[in-house]
Amino acid sequence: MRLPGRLRSVLDQLINVATELHAETSDFLNEADDQQQWYNRGYANGVVHALEDLGYTEFLAQKCPRDPDDIIKDHRMMPWGQAYQHGFEMGDKETREVIGPLPAP
Repeated sequence: MRLPGRLRSVLDQLINVATELHAETSDFLNEADDQQQWYNRGYANGVVHALEDLGYTEFLAQKCPRDPDDIIKDHRMMPWGQAYQHGFEMGDKETREVIGPLPAP
């Protein structure tokens, strides 16, 4: 499906942000002392989650996979787990603010 230029540009920017954050935080599970990494990883997953939910899955392809939903289950109550959760919520929220549902064909 072709998207209008502005929409495609915004989508590409969101995917790039998520992809870069995902790559930069590849070792976040081993970095409990670096809450920024946890936040950034959560943010990336929040962006991807929102895009999937809004119908953009086909555009994500294999560019930026989302971590399993239970990836932080053992860390949820720790400060770094809360940083991840906050990042996820902000990534999801801000993505929805800048891009809406996939337009009908």
